[in-house]
Amino acid sequence: MDPNAIKEELRLFQSTLLQDGLKELLNENKFVDCTLKVGDRSFPCHRLIMAACSPYFRDIFFTEDGKEVENTKEVVLEEVNPSILDMVIQYLYSAEIDLTDDNVQDIIAVANRFQIPSVFTVCVNYLLKKLSLGNCLAIFRMGLVISCPRLAVAARNYVADRFELLYNKDEFLKLAAHELFAVIGGDSLNVAKEELVFEAVMAWVRYDKERVKVLKDAFNCIRFRLLPEKYFQDKVESDDIIKADPELQKTIQVISDAFKGKLPETPAKKEGEEGEEEESPFPGFLNDNRRQGMYGREFIVMINDTASVAYDVNENECFLAAMSEQVPRNHVSLASQKNQLYVIGGVFVDEENKDLPLQCYFFMLDPLISEWVALPPMPSPRCLFNIGESDNLLFAVAGKDLQSNESLDTVMCFDIEKMKWSETKKLPLKIHGHAVISHKGLVYCIGGKTDDK
Repeated sequence: MDPNAIKEELRLFQSTLLQDGLKELLNENKFVDCTLKVGDRSFPCHRLIMAACSPYFRDIFFTEDGKEVENTKEVVLEEVNPSILDMVIQYLYSAEIDLTDDNVQDIIAVANRFQIPSVFTVCVNYLLKKLSLGNCLAIFRMGLVISCPRLAVAARNYVADRFELLYNKDEFLKLAAHELFAVIGGDSLNVAKEELVFEAVMAWVRYDKERVKVLKDAFNCIRFRLLPEKYFQDKVESDDIIKADPELQKTIQVISDAFKGKLPETPAKKEGEEGEEEESPFPGFLNDNRRQGMYGREFIVMINDTASVAYDVNENECFLAAMSEQVPRNHVSLASQKNQLYVIGGVFVDEENKDLPLQCYFFMLDPLISEWVALPPMPSPRCLFNIGESDNLLFAVAGKDLQSNESLDTVMCFDIEKMKWSETKKLPLKIHGHAVISHKGLVYCIGGKTDDK
């Protein structure tokens, strides 16, 4: 047997015995020599355990030269949720904690305040696994507030990768200036056109007019030379906010000159700077490095219940986009205007839902991780239906009921922002096997059959 495997097995065995022993000592109130007091609640514990797990408590119980501090049998803690503190203490003794979306923020705040790295790391790992379009901006801001680079960078990258889906959200518009610059300043921003970055910044400024003061700094994150010159003239130079600021007008003139091939003179290198890593001699607003999303390719995606294959028309080559064993064989797919790929179909049995136990599977392809992400299943399971879209709404139109095998006139609507299904206005006929087309915000239903003989 591998010696390292033996060592690991022995270590785990000893760790388990130790953890079980500590938990038993706490439950039986043995050798307890300290009480943490929060309001009218008291939490018995062992100073040795608290000091071993937390530098914060080590400083309370011991002096710098290692001597025990007197009168520490009771430690009063202010402004702490007692229920959260109880969960943290239980984890230190048992390595068990029930993290949820509702309590993880409170738990990580307590772990951060009292310098408990084990609990802090568990919370960070949980949040990283839970990153989604709905919470990534909040997690990014939290990572900055608690000074956790691992969390902040991962969430920032998640936001940058999905920028086109997030830039118009209210939470994005609430970002502080330094948070916004961290997202849009790098090459890794996943945007196909720089116009989107400019429009996102101007929407952010208009959300709070006080931000005009930092618009000059924001300009250094926008790569104006990647904009079409006509767009620059029509949208940037003519913008009311920009026209009203003399300092910004100077910047606009420099950019305008750059479009004509006249760049600022590069400062001469000082003596002794030879061999140093070269940085761009130009300000950020003249940066013309393309963003990550500008190297995108267009694909046709073919989906079945085994795998999803992407075909590059220009290169005439195929490759695996994602495994898709969870995608039902009978499904309907839709590529949205925002370039998101959705699949609805099959039968999902929700045993906890007594009213609507049968529903349809609903997935979205995340090309960044090459996986199908499960979305809330659609009520009213059906086949031979079709899908359309308008703005942030998806419509599952008519079809055949999987239970009664009768044609339907109902239209189910999914709100992408609220992540919620609802029923909307019915069709005038009960049909199946029809086509659905989306065009300029309207949804058209064409053809199909009724149940009439």
